[in-house]
Amino acid sequence: QVQLVESGGGLVQAGDSLRLSCAASGRTFSSYAMGWFRQAPGKERDVVAAISRSGTITYYADSVKGRFTISRDNAKNTVTLQMNSLKPDDTAVYYCAARKAIVGVTAPYEYDYWGQGTQVTVSS
Repeated sequence: QVQLVESGGGLVQAGDSLRLSCAASGRTFSSYAMGWFRQAPGKERDVVAAISRSGTITYYADSVKGRFTISRDNAKNTVTLQMNSLKPDDTAVYYCAARKAIVGVTAPYEYDYWGQGTQVTVSS
């Protein structure tokens, strides 16, 4: 069992930065690939970024490439999403998710555990 708690969301202006963190419980964090997803009102939950359990393989949605960076610290049981040059289209609830596998994938149903989400709102 893994429990995930996101933090770091908030209200910012376009062009600003935010850093989201996801803290995981348990002693087997390094066994899980991790993903960040987001869901805007009326839209599906989509992958933003994913990272392998070792941290060596990352994936980014085209919409965030060059602006967002995913990283993890297996010693601290945390995964982070650094978001720069934020745009109003980035407004959504952001979720952290864990998948007991080597690499992260893009499909939400492939993930076993989810956090409660953190709201990110970017004003124009």
